[in-house]
Amino acid sequence: MLDPIIRPARADEYDEVGRVWMESWVSTGLAEASAFLLANLRARVRREIENGWSLFVADDGGTIAAMLALHVPKQYLDMLFVAPAYQGQSLGRKLLAFTRTQMPDEMYLRCVRENEKAWRWYEREGFVFEKEEIEPSNGFMMKYYRWKNKGNAS
Repeated sequence: MLDPIIRPARADEYDEVGRVWMESWVSTGLAEASAFLLANLRARVRREIENGWSLFVADDGGTIAAMLALHVPKQYLDMLFVAPAYQGQSLGRKLLAFTRTQMPDEMYLRCVRENEKAWRWYEREGFVFEKEEIEPSNGFMMKYYRWKNKGNAS
């Protein structure tokens, strides 16, 4: 893998972003790939952009290696999903570093409790656990985290 370029997603890539999202989510073992799931995620990409997402992709020479969805006004890292073929190559860390350029003071995120690999990674990256709540839309128990830049006095 060369160094993928992080850039804003284009509208003609939204379906591919949905596919990468599904494949990464399925790789957690918490869901199975299906046409239904893919259609829902593709529709959600468009809906969330209308609701304020800033959507970025990691572009590896024309292949979307990862997707990153931020809601900057809310200081919220909503989605960070790396395609299975690119996992374990520090791409998530690169996306997180990019996210910190967009929200340098603090940010929030949430993770499905059963996705232990993800929340343990966020904890290693400096996020602090705040609470757990059930997400009514999908029934998953979510772990909520916050990161605050210790270098900024605020």
